[in-house]
Amino acid sequence: MHKFLRAVGFSQYTEKKQVQKLIRDIIIHADERSYTTVGKKTLVAEFDRNFAEDIGIGVCGEFDEDDTYSFDYYLPYLRSDLVSTAEDISIERHAAKESYAGICDDPKVGVSLIFYLQNMISYLKLQGEGKIPAKGTSLNLSALSCQGTIMMPIQKTEWQKKKIAKDAVQRNRLIQAARGGDEEAMESLTLEDMDTYTSISRKIQKADIFSLVDTYFMPYGVECDQYSIIGNILSVNLVANDLTNEEIYRLRIECNDMIFTIAINKADLLGEPAPGRRFKGQIWMQGIADFGVNDMLY
Repeated sequence: MHKFLRAVGFSQYTEKKQVQKLIRDIIIHADERSYTTVGKKTLVAEFDRNFAEDIGIGVCGEFDEDDTYSFDYYLPYLRSDLVSTAEDISIERHAAKESYAGICDDPKVGVSLIFYLQNMISYLKLQGEGKIPAKGTSLNLSALSCQGTIMMPIQKTEWQKKKIAKDAVQRNRLIQAARGGDEEAMESLTLEDMDTYTSISRKIQKADIFSLVDTYFMPYGVECDQYSIIGNILSVNLVANDLTNEEIYRLRIECNDMIFTIAINKADLLGEPAPGRRFKGQIWMQGIADFGVNDMLY
């Protein structure tokens, strides 16, 4: 079973027969169907069905010469219409199947952001037309989670909020300069990181780490597109899976100055989410890349 199937409201689907029946139903009653050719004879097809607003399951596979469809894999998804970043994106194919990972180096995050590409068919079409790579891309990020906890926010004064925002802008400028080879910017960032480490090391002896760290974004486990995060909750929306009636939280999160949406089964979230509070958990990052050269299907 897919680990994140429960995040879209299928926590009771624990047997292979249940999932196979669900996959057949999605192919027959799909809300969206996308096709493209790869090579001379391969017709790749994706069937998507929504079970809540922008939450569903996609089934990917191929048609053979006899017009018989065989599915390769399925994936639960959450789609977002919110642009998270406008940094350049590079795409790489996964080794074992016709699926793709995206890589985005946004300085706000602090790491190379790797995500599962949702609009694979659109990408393959543009690639076949010779329009990839493209400049002027944007990225709509979303994530699924199977484990989360609600935390209270760190209390800040208005002066502290303004200072944090000002410092973030200055740090992003230094990171951009350092990426361009500015040695002075590199030295400033190194000294800043050393000061931060020293300050936290001193304070952590008397204070809880979560009262010092407002948000964080860091790789989790061995899979490249999974992360451990703490983020500020901007909005909360509770929806229900049309088939199973399981309730799912859609949380809009701000983490390291980046905004994206998370879906998590209500049963897997400890605490009551509300704007202003924080979400702590592990996520599987997904994304819709807009390459700016054609209308995306999603």
